[in-house]
Amino acid sequence: MPVANAETDVLIVGGGPVGLTARALLERWGVQVLLVEKHRELSPFPRSRLVNVRSMEIFRRLGQATAITAAAFAPEYGRIRFRDTLSDRDFATAAMVGVDAPVPESPVIGAVTSQDRLEPILLAAAEAQVRFGSGLTGLAEETDGVVALLVDRHSGDETRVRARYVLAADGANSTVRQLLGIDTTGPGALGGVTTVVFDADLDRWCARRPAGVYFTAHGSFLPLYPEGGWAWFAPTPEDPARADWSGLVSRALGPSAEVRVEVLRVQHWVMNAFVAERFRHGRILLAGDAAHAIPIIGGLGMNAGVADVHNLCWKLAGVLHGWAGPGLLETYESERQPVAHRTLRQAVANTQLLLQVQNRRRDQLRTGEAASAPIELPWSEAYFAQLGLVLGVAYRSGAVLAGDDTPPEPYDEGTDYVPTTDPGHRMPHLWLTPDSSTLDTFGEWFTLLTPDPAHWERQAATTPWPLHIEPLPHEHIDLCGLRPHGALLIRPDGHIGARWRDRPPSDAALRHALSTITGSAPE
Repeated sequence: MPVANAETDVLIVGGGPVGLTARALLERWGVQVLLVEKHRELSPFPRSRLVNVRSMEIFRRLGQATAITAAAFAPEYGRIRFRDTLSDRDFATAAMVGVDAPVPESPVIGAVTSQDRLEPILLAAAEAQVRFGSGLTGLAEETDGVVALLVDRHSGDETRVRARYVLAADGANSTVRQLLGIDTTGPGALGGVTTVVFDADLDRWCARRPAGVYFTAHGSFLPLYPEGGWAWFAPTPEDPARADWSGLVSRALGPSAEVRVEVLRVQHWVMNAFVAERFRHGRILLAGDAAHAIPIIGGLGMNAGVADVHNLCWKLAGVLHGWAGPGLLETYESERQPVAHRTLRQAVANTQLLLQVQNRRRDQLRTGEAASAPIELPWSEAYFAQLGLVLGVAYRSGAVLAGDDTPPEPYDEGTDYVPTTDPGHRMPHLWLTPDSSTLDTFGEWFTLLTPDPAHWERQAATTPWPLHIEPLPHEHIDLCGLRPHGALLIRPDGHIGARWRDRPPSDAALRHALSTITGSAPE
C-alpha cells in the first residue's frame, strides 16, 4: 500500500478541548500545526461540563470567551444541588465559585457548558489543518524530529508525518503514552460509569432552582443546553446490554414524577484517576488526560489540560523560532506535573466528600431520620471554592527567576486564593482601564509591566526576544510590591518570570532575565 508523506512543526494527536486549544495557541505563534483525531467528527456527547475562570481567561485571550458564554448556561446554573430524587427538595447545595457570579480576582466568569458546545467554538478558533478519522499506529524519534504513522480509519490509507515535535492530547487511554511505555501513578480506574442522554420535561422541579448538576441517591442529572436536553450518569450496572435505561432514569426522577423519558444516546466509560510518571519523552509531550486523568467531581480535569497547553505552547514556539533553547521544554514537566498531582488529590477528595454525603443521606432515609436530621455538608461552600487551585498556581523551575525575597519552596495551593506578584505566580488581575485588565496585555510575547516605561525602554531595545512594555498605573504600584522604577516581567502564559522591586542592579538585568527564563542567548 503506498504511503503518503507530510511534514509539520507540531503534530497534535487528539481533537478534544485540549488539543484544539493547543492548535489555536500555536497558530497564534506562527507555528505550523497538524491535528489528527481518530474519530470521524467531534464528540456528540456532553462530557466535560465546567469551564473554570482560569480557562475562560485563556479563551478570552484567544477571542472566544464571548462565543463560549453565549452558548453556555446563565451564571445561576453555577451551583450543585443534592436531592433524594430529582423531584424532591434540595437537602443541600453549594456554589461553584467563579462560575455562579463574578469574582474580583478575574475579569471573566467561568461557565457551565457541554463539551459538544465548546469544541466547535475551539475548532473555529484556528485554521490549522485537522484530519478526522486518522488513527496513530506508530511513532519513531529521530535526531531532529519524530515520524508518526497514521492510518485513515475509513480508507485504510497510511500517511507518514514528520514533525519536529508531537503533542499528545489523546485522552486517558492515550495511544501515544502506551506506545512510549510511560507508566502512571495514582488510584487508577475508579469504576465504570454510564451516561444516558435523554429528553424529558423536568422544568417543574428544576426551573426555579437551576443547577449545573443535581446529585441524587440514584445517579446525577445534568441539564445539557439552555434550550433543553438532559444527561444522567451513574455506575454502570453489571449487565448494561440488558439494562432498562429509561426505567433507571425514571426511578432516579422519583416515584411520583410520572415523566416520559426518551433515551437518545448511551455511553459507557471508565472514571480514571492517575498522573503519568513523565510528561515528556524526547520530542514528544503529553497534555490533558494523556498526562493526568482527573475524576469528574469538581470539574477540574479538562481545565487542567487547558492550563497544560497554555504553559507548553509558548515554550514550543520559542524553541521552534529560535529565541528559546531546547532546555526550556524541560520546565513543562517540572511546572505542570506537581499541579497535576495537587489537582488529582483535590478531585479524589471531592469524590470522597460526595460519597460521604450520599451514603449518609441513604442511611438517614433507611432509618427514617431524613426529616428530623437534615444533613450537614462536610465542606460547606469550600467544595467548589477552587480559586487557589486554578488561579494560585505557583511554578518553580528554570523558567522563573526567583528573587531574594521569593520563598524557595512551592506554595501549597488550597482552595483559598491570595493575589501576589511573587515570581512563578499568575499575574493578578488589575483593571488598567474600565475595560482592560492587566491580563489583556499578555499574548505572543513577554510583557514588562512598569510604572516607569522610559527607564526600561533602552534595555528592551537591545533584546531579541518578543517583548512589549506596558505602563503600570501608579495606583497599582503598592499592590504589585513595586517602587517607582520597578518592573514585573510576565511570561506569555501570564505567570511572573521575574520581579525588580526598584531599579535593576545593571543595564543587563532584563536581558539576563530573559536569557535565563528561555534557556537561550540569541544574538
